[in-house]
Amino acid sequence: MCWRDSRRNFRSASENGSETPCGRRLGGAFLGVVLLVPGVGGSAELPGPVLGAIERHCGDCHDDLTAEGELDLFALSYQPTDPGNRARWIRVFDRVERGEMPPPEETHDFGEDERAAFLGSLGSELRRADAAEVAKRGRGGLRRMTREEFEHHLRDLLGLPDLDIRDKLPADRESHGFTKVAKMLDVSRVQLEGWLDAAEAALASAVASGTKPPPAETFRATGTDLFPGFGTFGGREAMFFARDGVMVPIDAKSWNGMTPEQRRDESLEAAIFRSATWPYFGYPRGFRAKATGNYRVRFSGRAVRQVPDFRLVPAHEPQPMTFRARQPSGPDVSGDVRETGGWIDLQPEPREFETTVRLKAGETFEYSLLGLPVPFIRTDGGFFYDFPPMPPEGHRGGAIRWLEIEGPLSSETWPPPSHRVLFGDLPIRDVTGESRFGVEVTSTDPEADAARLFRRFARRAACKPVPESALATYLELIHAQLAAGAPFVDAMMKGYQAFLCSGHVVFVDEPGPGDEFALAARLSHFLWDTGADDRLQQLAARGELGETRVLRAEAERLVADERFDRFVTGFTDQWLELKQLRRDIPDGRLYPEYRKDDYLVDSMERETRAFFGAMVRDNLPVTTLVDADFTYANDRLARHYDLPRTPGSAMRKVELPDGSPRGGLLTQASILKLTGNGTTTSPVLRGVWVMEKLLGDPPPPPPKSVPAIEPDIRGAATIRDQLAKHTEVESCAACHRRFDPVGFALENFDVMGAWRDRYRGLEKGDKITGVDPAGHPFTYFVGPAVEATGELLDGRRFADVRELKEHLVAEPRLLARNLLHQFTLYATGTPVRFSDRPRVESILDRCEPGGYGVGDLLFGLVESEIFTGSSEPEPTEPER
Repeated sequence: MCWRDSRRNFRSASENGSETPCGRRLGGAFLGVVLLVPGVGGSAELPGPVLGAIERHCGDCHDDLTAEGELDLFALSYQPTDPGNRARWIRVFDRVERGEMPPPEETHDFGEDERAAFLGSLGSELRRADAAEVAKRGRGGLRRMTREEFEHHLRDLLGLPDLDIRDKLPADRESHGFTKVAKMLDVSRVQLEGWLDAAEAALASAVASGTKPPPAETFRATGTDLFPGFGTFGGREAMFFARDGVMVPIDAKSWNGMTPEQRRDESLEAAIFRSATWPYFGYPRGFRAKATGNYRVRFSGRAVRQVPDFRLVPAHEPQPMTFRARQPSGPDVSGDVRETGGWIDLQPEPREFETTVRLKAGETFEYSLLGLPVPFIRTDGGFFYDFPPMPPEGHRGGAIRWLEIEGPLSSETWPPPSHRVLFGDLPIRDVTGESRFGVEVTSTDPEADAARLFRRFARRAACKPVPESALATYLELIHAQLAAGAPFVDAMMKGYQAFLCSGHVVFVDEPGPGDEFALAARLSHFLWDTGADDRLQQLAARGELGETRVLRAEAERLVADERFDRFVTGFTDQWLELKQLRRDIPDGRLYPEYRKDDYLVDSMERETRAFFGAMVRDNLPVTTLVDADFTYANDRLARHYDLPRTPGSAMRKVELPDGSPRGGLLTQASILKLTGNGTTTSPVLRGVWVMEKLLGDPPPPPPKSVPAIEPDIRGAATIRDQLAKHTEVESCAACHRRFDPVGFALENFDVMGAWRDRYRGLEKGDKITGVDPAGHPFTYFVGPAVEATGELLDGRRFADVRELKEHLVAEPRLLARNLLHQFTLYATGTPVRFSDRPRVESILDRCEPGGYGVGDLLFGLVESEIFTGSSEPEPTEPER
C-alpha cells in the first residue's frame, strides 16, 4: 500500500472518531512519518515543538486531500539547507507568527506558549541555515548597474550632466516594481550591445568638437516672429497678436503686405490661451539649433486674461509655463518632444525671465502654457476645432513681448572638462585624416601617453584600484590600434569603450569585511545612483569608511547633496511605482473635468517626490507616510484638493485644515490615480497596494480560475455590491478580507484622487450636464453614495479614511519595518533575508525612541551589517 493510500485509511478512521494504531489521531501519526519519508533527499527532522503543533492543529486542512492554500504539509519535506525548501517553511513561519495559522476561528487551543515554542524552535533552525548560506556564498552577490545607474555614472565620470544614453540600453526587468534586484539584472548579448552603444555615444559627446568652441549665436524674435503662424488650432480665442491689450488682426494676406520692420514690431505681443497638447505647434519663427547643446533663453512675458472682444487684461494670479524641445514641424511632430527649461511663473505685470533649454541639432522649442484648455475637435458641419466657452473671468493665458536665444553655450575653458577627463592636457589640432571625431590629439610618445591616460581613466571609471594585470588587456587593445595606424583619439576610445563595458565598471560588488571600496560603491549607488566620488574613495583607501561614525557622516553628506534627488526619484518610482503614473488616462465620459490635464498629473508627481524627500531630510516620523497635517501643493493641486489658493507652480509646504482627509502618502492624488484605471476605482487594487507598499503584507496572487471583476460603469451596482457577490466563494473571501476593507476606506476618492461622496455612471442616477475645459459637452449621472466603512482582519472597525488612518498610525513599528525592508532591497539588491530579521529588529529598537524617523531608519540601515557586509555577531532574537 502506498503512503497516500495509508493516509486515506488514517483519514477514514479519524473521521469515524477512531485513533490510529500508534494511538494518535490522523494528522500526527502520519505527519511524523511523511516528513522523514525515505526518498526525500537530505530531509532533516522537524523540531519537536513544530512537529507537535502540526500534529495537533494542521492535519485536517493541509494534507493531500484538502491542501488548502495549495499547501500539503504531508508532501513537504524539511530541508532547511535547501533555499527553495527553506523559503516554504519561512512562509509557514510567517503565517503562524502573524496569527493567521492555525485560523483563530477554528483553533482555540493553540496558546501563546505553544506558538512561542513553535516560532522559537523553527525560527532558530531556519535562521542558522540561512546564516550559514550567507557565510558561504554571500548575502546577495554582485549585481550589474541598472540603465539609470549606468547613465548617471557616465554623466558624473565625464562631467556631462545632460548626457542622454538611457534609451540605448534595454529596459531592466522588475520585481514588485523594483529594478535594482540582483536576481533580475541578467547579462545578455543584447545588454552588452547596449552598453557598447551607450559607452560609444557618451565618449563621443565628451570629445571636443573642434579646436575652438562652437560660436554662440544670438537669435531675437519680436512681433510676428514670436509664433510660426497667425493663429493656432482653436481659432482666434486660442492665440492672437495684440498691441496695447487689443487684438491686432493679422493673416497671411496682411502679413505679406508688411515691411520687415512692421513684421518685427516690438510693440506686438503673442498671446496664447491653450495648452501645448496635440494638435499644436507654437515656436519662434525661423529658429533652429545649429548644434546640440544648451541655449540661454531670455524673454519678456506676462500673465493675462482674455476678455470679450479679444482684449487683454492682467491676470489675477501667475500663469505657469515651460518650453518643449521638438522638431520644427506641424502638429503631427515626429521624434522626441520633451519638456525643457523648467517651470516658470508668468506674473500679471510684465517681467523678464531667463532659463536654459537643452536642444539637439536641428531642433527648436515651443511655448507650453500649463493648465490651460485644449480645443474641442468638432465634426458636425465639417471638421474644425472649437475653443471652449469663455469663463466669467475670461480665458487665462500668457503674452510674450520678445524672446532672445543664445547658444550653444560652451564651457568656460577649452577643451571642455569632459575632453580633459579622456585626454588630459595633450594638445589638439584640426582633423587631417579620417576620424569620427572633431579633433586630433597630438602626442610625442603615444604609447606612454596612452598608458598614463588609460590608467587614470580606469581608476576613475571603476571608482577603485584596478590590478595592473587587468589593465594590460585594454592597453594591448589600444597599442594594437595605434600600431595599425589608428589616430590617437580613435585608439584610446576603443580602450575606453571596452573598459566601460567591463565588469570593473558595470558590476556593483557585495561588500565584505575590509572591502571598503565595495562599501563606498554601495553607499553611492544607494543614495546617488552612481559610482563613489573622490571623498568616498579616499576614505576607503585609508580604511576609514567602515568606521560607524565616518559612514554615518558620509551618508548625511550624500543626503544633503542635490544628487540625493536621484534617490528620491528612483526610490519612489520603484517602491511606489510612480513611473506608472501616466499609464491610464481618465475616461472623458465619466470625468470630463480632467481631460488632457497634464499639469495636474505632473503636479501630483512633484507633490509625492517633495513629500518623501522631506520625510528623509527632515527625519519625519514614519507615521507621516499615512497621516500628516501638511502636504506639498501648487496652484493646480490646491484647487484639486479644495485647499486655499496657492499661487504659482512651485511646490510649497501647505498646512492642511482640521478634518482634512489629506496628509500622508495614502491620500495623495498620485497614489490614488495609480491605484485606479482611469474609468473606475477598485478597493481591491487600492487595498492590495496599501498592504504591499505600506504594510509589507502582500497577498498571494489570485487563482487563475477566478475572473477579474468587470466594473459597472452604467451605475447600476456599486463596487461593494459586486465584491460582496464575488466573495461569496469562501476561497475568495479569505484573501479579500485582508485587503478589501482598506480599499473601501479610499472609495471617497475618484480616479484622479479628488474627493467624492457619490459614484458616477453613464446611465443611472441624477443627470449632470455641462461643458468640459476643452469645450466638449458632457453628460453623466451621479449614482449611489460611497460607503467607506470597513472592518480590519483583527476586528477593528472604521467609518471612513480618517479612522482608518488612526488604526494604521497606531502601528508605527509595522510601517517602519516595511519601509526598512524597502530600503534594504533598493540598497542591496536583495530582499531582507530570514537571518537579517534580528538585525532589522535591532535597527527598529534604536529608532523607536525618535518615533521611527525616516532619516533614522535610512541611516540605521547604512550602519548595519546588512548594508556593510561586516561580520559582527548576530543580535539576539527579540522576545516575542
